[in-house]
Amino acid sequence: MTANDLRALYLQFFKEKQHEIIPSASLIPENDATVLFTTAGMQPLVPYLLGEKHPAGTRLVNVQKCLRTVDIDNVGDDTHHTFFQMLGNWSLGDYFKKESIAWSFEFLTASEWLGLSLDKLAFTVYEGGHGIEKDEESFDYWKNLGVPEDRIAYWGEDNFWSAGETGPCGPSSEIFYWSGSQPAPREFDPNDETWVEIWNNVFMTYDRKKDGELVPLKNKNIDTGMGFERTLAALDGKKSSYETDLFQPIIKEIEKISHCKYEENARELRIIADHVRAAVFLIGDKSGVVPSNVDQGYVLRSLIRRSIRIGKQIGIEEKFVSKLAKIVIENYSDFYRELEENKERIISELDKEENKFWQTLEQGLKEFDKGTDPFILFTTYGFPIEMTVELAKEKGTEVDVEAFEKKMKEHQNLSRAGAEQKFKGGLADHGETTTKLHTATHLLHAALRQVLGDHVAQKGSNITPDRLRFDFVHEAKMTDEEKQEVEKLVNDWISQDSEVQCEEIPYKDAKDRGVIGLFEDKYGDVVKVYSVADVSAEMCGGPHVVRTGELGHFKIKKEESSSAGIRRIKAILE
Repeated sequence: MTANDLRALYLQFFKEKQHEIIPSASLIPENDATVLFTTAGMQPLVPYLLGEKHPAGTRLVNVQKCLRTVDIDNVGDDTHHTFFQMLGNWSLGDYFKKESIAWSFEFLTASEWLGLSLDKLAFTVYEGGHGIEKDEESFDYWKNLGVPEDRIAYWGEDNFWSAGETGPCGPSSEIFYWSGSQPAPREFDPNDETWVEIWNNVFMTYDRKKDGELVPLKNKNIDTGMGFERTLAALDGKKSSYETDLFQPIIKEIEKISHCKYEENARELRIIADHVRAAVFLIGDKSGVVPSNVDQGYVLRSLIRRSIRIGKQIGIEEKFVSKLAKIVIENYSDFYRELEENKERIISELDKEENKFWQTLEQGLKEFDKGTDPFILFTTYGFPIEMTVELAKEKGTEVDVEAFEKKMKEHQNLSRAGAEQKFKGGLADHGETTTKLHTATHLLHAALRQVLGDHVAQKGSNITPDRLRFDFVHEAKMTDEEKQEVEKLVNDWISQDSEVQCEEIPYKDAKDRGVIGLFEDKYGDVVKVYSVADVSAEMCGGPHVVRTGELGHFKIKKEESSSAGIRRIKAILE
């Protein structure tokens, strides 16, 4: 089965179960300061899992682009990737455990769908904890579908799922596939890594607060995630997705230019293929990530440079990243059209980064051999700390990462440790303060367009309980007069205490009316439009305040450059 076949089958199956197909959201979360990337299929749907109404209805399905770096040290084994795809179906207060389990089973085992043998499947259910009872109900559902009892195991923390320390969460039931060449043992042992998890059905019924309290959600929701890469490997009878059509065209090209055989250098070739694929999707994303020394750009730069260093290590002497990128674009753009649309930008940014790195690589390696401080290696030669740690490990020495982090915090907080902190938090906070700031962002956007011109377009937004950060298209530094005028407009609109109206209309009608939309590929056929009088109208998932008078006083704290042609405003509500 091809990758395109699996995507199509999954979407078709759940469409027949009355699910609306929604597009993949951007890899860069909108209005979420807690994570650098979209790390799970449910992440863009948090407002709806918390009770917001989704314009597409209560049954949803999609293929979501995801990126995680927490497992980067495991990339190169049979199952881990940085960029990956998640097949997901959701119930927003509609069906629950019985249907979710039955449909998962049907899709996996029915001959007209995936047709996997039950002999190769096993299941876990929640053993209880957090004041929640043992999930005997799910156990019985699997058993009644014909699953032998010794292939169903009660399990602990792995079967209570949440994407962070706070936010929607709940017990889950996981599905495993036997990846061994020998017949699967009769009794399922979840500790046996030959059993590979391919699907997780989360019965999302709680909202975990900052103090750890589990508060029941307004609705009982279903959130599922099926690992696309792992499932494709299982269907193809492969031990790893690196041996499927997702990666083989890239790996064959690496073999050709490195004169290495995959069988002898599997880990190195897999890492290069994985990192280049991730880099292509980051640069090709609607958010337009480019290599830099901060946040998402820092991760992107690290992925590109690590792939180049490993390529050099296995004998690649030519520039090769954009050559591999073209293969990724060709193989994936049938489904992810943004890759073809942004092909020129992808190739250009990769070429620039590779040229820059090749120029400094030899000198940087010499400096490493001299024992140069990791902080200097990073700031002067562009060596990510991960690369320095790897080089040191190869020589049997260690790097004082703690000292590096301390210096980096003193140097504009650019350390990876600072960035990784964002992965430890919960999902977007939709409390009272952040809701107000979300509405204020819409008013700020409208004011900027009125003061600076219609060329102003949102390029990113990041909201915490303390402030909003808004990136927008504009070449020049704003004058004090322009900032004051923007502040005055926003505060005038707040003082008018206008109602914030929400309507659900066809996407085409919204565009015809000139409604503003960020990351347009994420919208479905029907969209939510939030409007404030005749001031602002934007496609948005919410949430927002009821009236502008709730916001208080708006104040711009800082206006600065974000990147070429992009300005950034930080503002608060007093």
